[in-house]
Amino acid sequence: MNAVLLGAVVPTTTYYLILSALLFGIGAAGLMIRRNPLIMFMCVELMLNAVNLSFVALAVRFGNIDGQTAVFFVLVVAAAEVVVGLGIIISILKRRPGATADDLAELKG
Repeated sequence: MNAVLLGAVVPTTTYYLILSALLFGIGAAGLMIRRNPLIMFMCVELMLNAVNLSFVALAVRFGNIDGQTAVFFVLVVAAAEVVVGLGIIISILKRRPGATADDLAELKG
């Protein structure tokens, strides 16, 4: 049952969950297909944001703040991950400009 307002369809929770699933699928496909560490990192971030979208949509749907609280903590962890992970990836790509994820596996101690 879609709510119609002045001829426009008002998005429901289902629309947001479908969008979230599509974004998560794009991120997962990009993570599996691409070998560039920077693009893989962006795909992981896309997947995190897709999950955040579903948390917020369900929190609004059920009138509960728990989903939005979880999103806050996920965003804090993602920000810390970006600072550390992006710094490491950029420093490695500066030293080895054509490095792929397979090349980075050789850097294990």
